[in-house]
Amino acid sequence: MTRVALYRARQLSLHAVDLFWRAAHADGAARTGLDRLTYAVMANVAVDAAIAVALANTLFFSAAPGESRGMVALYLLITVAPFAVVAPVVGPALDRIQQGRRYALGASFAARALLVVVIALNLDGWVLYPAALGCVIMSKSFGVLRGAVTPRVLPAEVSLVRTNSRLTIFGLAAGAVAGALATGLVALFGSGGALWWAALLAVGGTALCLRVPAWVENTDGEVRATLGARPGGARQPLGRLVVLGLWGTGTARLLTGFLTFFAAFAIQATDDTAGMHVLMLALLAGAAGLGNLLGNAVGSRIRMSRPDQVVIGVVGAALASTALAAIAAGYPTALLVALVGATASALAKVSLDSLLQRELPEEARASAFGRSETVLQLSWVSGGALGLLLPPTYWVGFAVLSVLVAVGLTQTILLGRGRSPLPFLAAGPPVGPGSGAGPDHPPPANEAGMPPGRAGPGGDG
Repeated sequence: MTRVALYRARQLSLHAVDLFWRAAHADGAARTGLDRLTYAVMANVAVDAAIAVALANTLFFSAAPGESRGMVALYLLITVAPFAVVAPVVGPALDRIQQGRRYALGASFAARALLVVVIALNLDGWVLYPAALGCVIMSKSFGVLRGAVTPRVLPAEVSLVRTNSRLTIFGLAAGAVAGALATGLVALFGSGGALWWAALLAVGGTALCLRVPAWVENTDGEVRATLGARPGGARQPLGRLVVLGLWGTGTARLLTGFLTFFAAFAIQATDDTAGMHVLMLALLAGAAGLGNLLGNAVGSRIRMSRPDQVVIGVVGAALASTALAAIAAGYPTALLVALVGATASALAKVSLDSLLQRELPEEARASAFGRSETVLQLSWVSGGALGLLLPPTYWVGFAVLSVLVAVGLTQTILLGRGRSPLPFLAAGPPVGPGSGAGPDHPPPANEAGMPPGRAGPGGDG
């Protein structure tokens, strides 16, 4: 029976590896280098998952609630302040350099490997806090850089929307596996075991980034994208509909960033049992992961002829969930916010990808994706800072969050009608594939919401 069980386990494992290999190389991904970028994205999520599991009993629960919140708040402010200044420079810097994208991706992993080693050696010291939050910033920086690289490895057989959804789903699968292994290591060796596992993954991620094809460094013919409404010259304005998508998706990312930090301390403040803390956080993470998976799966398969309206709809659903959580405060409604918010964030991001590809010419897409990822990462970090600084009381946190989401939704709706409290954000659609297309006259779209045309070096059939 043991031999049969081992044989079946080996057979199923080989079958799973074969399925993964075929999926990662499907649609010409091996030819364009998308498969190698996929591995790097998987490593990024795996490192994040391993670090989160390792710190579950240190960052949040090793100290009293007031002491823990005070330490994390102090170092979050110290660490986020430089990021808020530097992050807007990342996108424009990529527009100006001919070499360095792969090395910048690898550097985000190398920095995390170093920071994780520092954490492993200082689990009981104050260095734990800035190092852990530095890992978060490096992860978000990877997302900004990945946004600029993805259009350069896009196969002709798949749209940009489906490519980003595929990368997200592969990342979620890798995070689940790495998190499960980290959980086992914590049980056997404590948090240190999972941290060394995360450091090993980060070193591997550095090597994977350097294997991304060299042609992502080629920026010949690319045009710099700008949020402003000044067309002409060497700049391509994003246009009203893309900025609408940015506002809506940024609002959803603000929600998910807020919940990441706020829920941890709200749970800690309402329950004194460490085991229950971990269980409730695991359920929240599961709800958020399920929502992310659901949003990407649905978004990559539905016909999205009006992506701007999808953005407005999902942000409205997120607002309804946060308002309900403020009225009927408690852990069950927080779970609902995690599920709805993650689904809304994923669907809004898919819609934003659709708008970027539909409204912008090919030569401006790499720059536009780098700029958009910068905005989204800053939105997430801002939400995390807000969730940390507010009192750990459910109704207070969700009431404040509801107000901010309502403001973001209002701005998004106004942009859809061609109005905005900020006039420079109410620009019309840019000249490009979507020129002449507005909210009332969208161009013909395929099943993924994309018009016929190219989306990168390989094009988008």
